[in-house]
Amino acid sequence: MHIWVDADACPAVIKDILYRAAERAKIPMTLVANKLLRTPRSPYIRAVQVPRGIDVADSHIVLGLAPGDLVVTADIPLASDVIAKGGYALNPRGEFYSPENIQERLALRNYLDELRGTGERTGGPAALDNTDRKRFADQLDRFLAKVKVGDRR
Repeated sequence: MHIWVDADACPAVIKDILYRAAERAKIPMTLVANKLLRTPRSPYIRAVQVPRGIDVADSHIVLGLAPGDLVVTADIPLASDVIAKGGYALNPRGEFYSPENIQERLALRNYLDELRGTGERTGGPAALDNTDRKRFADQLDRFLAKVKVGDRR
């Protein structure tokens, strides 16, 4: 099992939660971004800088992904690719994307994208708050606990 982080847009507070979790669970984690990232010194945590470009980081993650890996991303098309490849996708607000909800999320994203293309102002997501941070940390802990139980069988 490996944790992949779509790190360009991942909030710093979520990265901090992930750093602690990777260390505690001794699970390898790779942060992928098109900018240089500073990460804690750890045998479990590494950062990869990819060239700038549309979906370059996403492609890197999908290429390295194995079934059962976890990807932390708010990017819905990337989450869809992760699910299609047998991985798990968790957004920074602590919501898992799933085969049951990803098509609806993609359709809504595409609709809002079309509206923005016509000049409509759709607004952005609300700022991450303490409830989101707690939900993310709780979901991550539950997921990692399930993985650990699965490893013992």
